[in-house]
Parts: sequence; C-alpha cells; structure tokens
Amino acid sequence: MSVWLRTAGLVVHVDGDEPWTELVRESCAGQELPSPAATADIHVMVSADATVATRAGHRLVTRGASTDGREVVLTDACSSGLDVVVRPLPGTLEVVARPLRGWRQRALGMAAPDRQVLLQRAVLVQYPALWWAGTRGQVPMHVSAATVDGFAVVLAGPGGVGKSTLVATLTGPDDAPVSDNLCTTDGRTVHGLLEPTRAEGGSGRKMPHGRRESPWARHVDSVRPDALLVLSRGDGDTVEVSRTDPDAAARELVGGTYAAGELRRYWAYAATLALGTGRGPAHPAVADVADALATSVPVLAVRLPRTPGTTLGEIVERVRAMAPAEEVGS
Repeated sequence: MSVWLRTAGLVVHVDGDEPWTELVRESCAGQELPSPAATADIHVMVSADATVATRAGHRLVTRGASTDGREVVLTDACSSGLDVVVRPLPGTLEVVARPLRGWRQRALGMAAPDRQVLLQRAVLVQYPALWWAGTRGQVPMHVSAATVDGFAVVLAGPGGVGKSTLVATLTGPDDAPVSDNLCTTDGRTVHGLLEPTRAEGGSGRKMPHGRRESPWARHVDSVRPDALLVLSRGDGDTVEVSRTDPDAAARELVGGTYAAGELRRYWAYAATLALGTGRGPAHPAVADVADALATSVPVLAVRLPRTPGTTLGEIVERVRAMAPAEEVGS
C-alpha cells in the first residue's frame, strides 16, 4: 500500500504494511495527493519485516539513539512503539520503521490508543517533515493559518484560545485552511503541517480536550501571509482588534511554539538527528524566524469575546479596515 501527501512544503511518500499506510492516510484529512508525484522529498517505509538495527561502527548519540555518521537508529522513537532508521540521502530523506510488539506497546495501545496514534503519526511523517524542512531553513511554529477571501492570515496565541475553532468557521468559496495547529516557515512563506482539523462536534477520532478530528473540505499547502493576528480571550461580548508591537508578537510566537505539547518530543528528536548526521541545526532558529515574520507583515492583537461564536471572516473584515490597502492587502 502507498500514500502520497504534501506537508510542511514537502512531498512525502509512505509505503509498507496496510495498517500503517491507513494510519497515515487518516492523517491526510482527505487531502492525500490524488496521484504519485514525480519525486518525493521524504520516503517512509514501515513494515513488521523492516530491518532496523544498530550495526558495527555505530556510536551512541544519546540514550536510545546511535549513528554511524550517516544514519540514526532510534529505539522506540519518541515512545511511539516504533524502531526507526532515519537516513539522509542526496535530495531525499529515507525513514524506515518497524513496529514493536512488546508488552509496553500493547499496554499503551490499550490505555491510551489515541495518544499512541498521535505519536506514531508524528514519528512516521510529521517529525521527519519538520526536521527535513529544518535542513532547508524552515522552523516549526505553533500557529494556525488560513486564507479568507484571498487574504492570508497567521493566527498566534496560547493553546486553547480558539485558533482551531476560528479556522473551522471558514465557509466562503475563496476561504481555505492552511493548517490547524502547526506550520513551518522561513519568516515569510508559511507551510502547513497537514493534519485533520480538531474541534468540538467533529466526526472522527477522539482527541484531547473534548474535540474530534474531521477532514478538510478544501485546503492550501502554503501562503505568504498578509497579517499576523495575536489572539487572546477577554471577558466582553465583542471582538476587539488593535495594533500591537512586533516584538510582543514575536515573543508570543516563540513562547507558544515551545509551550506546545505537540512539539514537546520534537526538540530532542531534531537535536538527536542533527548530532547523528551533521545535518541541520541542533537548535532551530525559532526566535530569529519569529522576529522576521513579525516584522514582515502588519501585526494586530485580537481579543476574542468570552463566548465562542465569532468567525474568522468577521475578524479579517475588521483587520482589513484597520489600515490602507497597501499595508494589509486589498
């Protein structure tokens, strides 16, 4: 079985045993590429018969990881129940994964099946894509992004403030989500990390905080944002939009990214691969890229009412009225 998708600005090809390709297909949220691409930036192979082992000449990178300088072997990578080999090749990242069948993996699957699925998706597709994009000058950002009537916005703010809820309100013919939760960016172009939308009332897999996953009806892979919106939630009944300082916005981007639970295991993963392969930064330049993003577009603070119900379209209409067309788009 085979799955092709685009995520973090990269083309990913996943093949192997059917249960695992189906797990990846579910994560595509209805946006799987309809036909194979000419080439893949990342090739993932997952199978119970895969060869994943430390060989002679490997040295220890950190606990549970070894390298020969060209590939990194990760044992039970990120507690996912998968042993993984990550191997940079000219122009392509190769990932080979083998599921573990020990009692620890079975216990986790029984006690927290949805958490295990999230970890496995991360190890098979999301973390390799984030890291390989990082070798090309991108950094992860815990933001949502969307286009509203052709106007591209990035939504920053703490987890739980309502970013996903706002993206789920898109209904116009020229509206489209870019990401629900995570992006990569070089400070100008923002690439969505493909994953299902998560909101109350969803139809798919149960997620934390009372939400469920749902597929996207439509989707765009990347945008060059016209505005950065920093969200907070107030005690009033109306939306408040005001100018804010780019330095404060950059601080929100950096703090929100490092506080995100979805990336908690990623930083060690990226550092391990950087140490083991000599590729990419051991510490992504999140602060520098956040500064670049916050100073490249208008930045506005959006205080949401205490009760959800505002649409992203309503907010963007207010944003576009805040400044001349040449400043925030037409």
